[in-house]
Parts: sequence; C-alpha cells; structure tokens
Amino acid sequence: MAAGTTVDHLTETYRAHYRSLLGLAALLLDDTASCEDVVQEAFIRVHSARKRVRDPEKTLAYLRQTVVNLSRSALRRRILGLKLLSKPMPDMASAEEGAYDQLERDALIKAMKGLQRRQREVLVLRYFADMTEAQVAETLGISLGSVKAYGSRGIAALRVAMEAPA
Repeated sequence: MAAGTTVDHLTETYRAHYRSLLGLAALLLDDTASCEDVVQEAFIRVHSARKRVRDPEKTLAYLRQTVVNLSRSALRRRILGLKLLSKPMPDMASAEEGAYDQLERDALIKAMKGLQRRQREVLVLRYFADMTEAQVAETLGISLGSVKAYGSRGIAALRVAMEAPA
C-alpha cells in the first residue's frame, strides 16, 4: 500500500467533516457561496496532495489548515476588490430582515473583524471550531504560548468591543 491518505479515507473524511469545515470557513468569511467554494477547493487540493499526507490521521488537520489558508486568500482578493471599488458597501440589512439574534450576531462579527488577524483566527479555531489549544497551534503553525496569548488578548478586546455603546 502506498504511503499517504487513500481516496476512501478522504471520502470518509469528507462525509464526516464537510459541515464542520464549512462552519469554520463561515466564521472566517461572510457568504455561503465563498465558504462552499473554499471547502470544496480544500478537499480538491488535499486529494491532489494525498500521497504527501503520510499519517492518515492528520488528514483533517491538513484540511483545516487548507480551509484557513484559502479563506485568507479569499479575504485578500476581496479586500483588493473593495479597494478598487468606488461605491461604498451597505452597512447593515434593514430592521425588518433581522431579529434580535441576528443583530447580536452582527455585533459579534463586527467585533471579530476589529481584532488582529491572529487573534481572530485563534478565537475562531478555538471556540467556534472547538479545537484544543494544541490543535490551534498546529493548524496555524505557532507555539502553544502564542495561542494562549492571542486568545487571551482577543477575548479581552471582544469584551471591550461588545460592551461599548453602538
């Protein structure tokens, strides 16, 4: 048997973790279509490089890292597009379209966008993707101490941002 992740293992990983990876992308991006594109592209890329995944147990970690990296790339492209765009984007949907929960979610997303990139990534992976600190460190390629520091500072900044009057 050749080294690497098998197509069958990748297929099972797809079935078991597609939704969680879509949720991870959704926390880093803001529209469903982009999230689906990022997750699909992540599976395609890991499938193409499956022979390099020596330990099949790390397939999910590779997928998570790929989703994070592709989300970063999508955001960079979007930011470049916004810089080239002359008209402003609407601030928020009308009150009729959203309920109280949506307003709270919008406030959280706004506060998350105000964080430093690493703080946001650590908090998304740690609390929304429900990863351990060690998994976050491995996914982002940073030390465990950095994960703790970014997480602590990020939560403190979120508290301040969420308590500030709108």
